[in-house]
Amino acid sequence: MLQPLTEPLHLVLVAPQIPPNTGNVARLCAVTGCKLILVEPLGFSISDRHLRRAGLDYWDKVFLRLLPSYSAYLHAFPHARRFLMSTHATRSLWEVSFAPGDHLVFGSETEGLGPDVLAGGSGEPLAIPMLAERRSLNLSTAAGIAAYEGLRQLAGPTRQAPPGS
Repeated sequence: MLQPLTEPLHLVLVAPQIPPNTGNVARLCAVTGCKLILVEPLGFSISDRHLRRAGLDYWDKVFLRLLPSYSAYLHAFPHARRFLMSTHATRSLWEVSFAPGDHLVFGSETEGLGPDVLAGGSGEPLAIPMLAERRSLNLSTAAGIAAYEGLRQLAGPTRQAPPGS
């Protein structure tokens, strides 16, 4: 069983476009204790029925912060340690030691994070390892992989119950 972190990870979606992906990330946040931050512009309304359906009945368990721009996000969290998830990054997710409160930042499904964000010094670009000549992972899949790698590291060694218990 996962224990809540005192300082949870933050999953930051910058300009997400597809309601079910955002709903799935919200559900991921609800079941892991990660915090969700959405950065506008969004490709949908947060009252969208597809968004609500994908998040099911977990929306009341998600810390949701909606910010009007990436610069507003940076202003709201000036001291956050950020990892900018990108297929163009040279450093792998597996090469990082995550810390409580880290922000995992994801771009839109169609564009990813823009060059201005990746080169702007607001965080360290990271890639999720994939086979060559593959374009990308689905946004909610990538968020799940990154979140659980961070949680795995932060949870430390797990104890298994003895057989038959």
